[in-house]
Amino acid sequence: MEYNLADLFESVVDVVPDREALVYVDHPGTGAERRLTYAELDAAANRIGHHLLDSGVRPGEHLGLHLYNGVEYLQTVLGCLKARIVPVNVNYRYVEEELVHLYRDANLVALVFDTEFAERVAGALPQVPELRHLIRVGADPQASRSALPFADARRAVPPGAGSRRARPTTSSSSTRVAPPGCPRG
Repeated sequence: MEYNLADLFESVVDVVPDREALVYVDHPGTGAERRLTYAELDAAANRIGHHLLDSGVRPGEHLGLHLYNGVEYLQTVLGCLKARIVPVNVNYRYVEEELVHLYRDANLVALVFDTEFAERVAGALPQVPELRHLIRVGADPQASRSALPFADARRAVPPGAGSRRARPTTSSSSTRVAPPGCPRG
């Protein structure tokens, strides 16, 4: 029987749903932290996975993660794995030209990005028509003035993405010179 990381994660959720899975401290010393149980992390990943599928992103297609390390990054990776969508890491230091190359090379059809990167994403977007679904993460006081179309994946969507039947896939971006989109599986 084939398994992917979402299957293994769901097995843990089944055994210890109320145990803490994640403690994220935003800035050490500030006291700002987020805690999620395995069940809460699983529910968030299910919502994201379902949102992506409902938005037309299909299993086997590639989604870019232009995010800082944090809760949303982990939730999105798990949501992708549950929906059999290939997560592709995007280096947050990339400039517009590098983003265009990566978006094209990795065959991205969707992108989840921190609002801080909205200007760079907007600059690259016209050169990558295949990139059809965007999700902005984080508060943006100027969001209403942004020309970027984006979705909110936090809306409630029933769980049950069926990851136990998923084919394992991953992808990465690792260098600033000709960043690759390397499906494996």
